[in-house]
Amino acid sequence: MTTTATYADIPGLVGTDLGFTDWLEITQESVNTFADATGDHQWIHVDPERAKDGPFGGPIAHGFLTLSLAVKFWTDLLDVEGVSTKVNYGLDKVRFISPVKVGLRVRMNAVIAEVTEVAGGYQLTVDQTIEIDGGTKPAVVARALYRFYA
Repeated sequence: MTTTATYADIPGLVGTDLGFTDWLEITQESVNTFADATGDHQWIHVDPERAKDGPFGGPIAHGFLTLSLAVKFWTDLLDVEGVSTKVNYGLDKVRFISPVKVGLRVRMNAVIAEVTEVAGGYQLTVDQTIEIDGGTKPAVVARALYRFYA
């Protein structure tokens, strides 16, 4: 569910748990498309037959594919109205905790840890956890930085 806030609401968002996105299935097609975009065609990602005998029992998503979903998930969780520009400013920390097998579903939780005033706007520091449906450990944990300008 999307939380909608105004630009004036941003300072008060510290500590807000935005909840979870909907589940998204990781398909072999999305893994192959990511491999083509990045040039990373390692067999554990793109060769389902060979990957069956590999360390994960089947093909897995690239860690950076899973991380890249944070952009989509973030916009699913928070919409800030009354801003001129929204910027993905970067990441302070990322860990790839568990591989995501093709065919599994992932979703993200986000908690706004900090809000800092920057020239012309605000920077949000957001703790993001991408979890695997039925998994015991998350796929990715990251501390992301987003900027919103008036």
